[in-house]
Amino acid sequence: MSATPTDPQFPRASALAQDLRALLGKLKRRLRAQGQGEDLTPSQVSVLLRLEKDGPATAAGLARAEGMRPQSMGPVITALEGAGLVSGAPDPNDGRQTLLSLTDACRKWAQEKRAAKQDWLTRTIQARLSSQEQSELVASVELLKRLIDD
Repeated sequence: MSATPTDPQFPRASALAQDLRALLGKLKRRLRAQGQGEDLTPSQVSVLLRLEKDGPATAAGLARAEGMRPQSMGPVITALEGAGLVSGAPDPNDGRQTLLSLTDACRKWAQEKRAAKQDWLTRTIQARLSSQEQSELVASVELLKRLIDD
């Protein structure tokens, strides 16, 4: 089921795609605002998420994974270390390398941010949507999952 510009449903699907992109962008910004005081750059956030997901890594490994030059990764790591979010330790397999990992303070901070976002979204759904609308939202989320599942 592939839409082409000659398909009569294409304009509707295109308009829906545009609306969905704009709406999800707004939702993302609202959730980010609930994080209160998140003064991190997108690169810093990406590095933290990668370390959380993949575990400790070297600066060179992070640069490769993020598609950055190693020289560009240095300031990102320095800022995260300065904020107490990342720490380095000698690589047990190669003492010349430093393995970077999230600090306990970072894990706690991330958990608090996620909890604040979850709380805001839960309260907003409860306050603004009827029981029927919440059921419709459940169905919509299932459709959205189908869009991104391979």
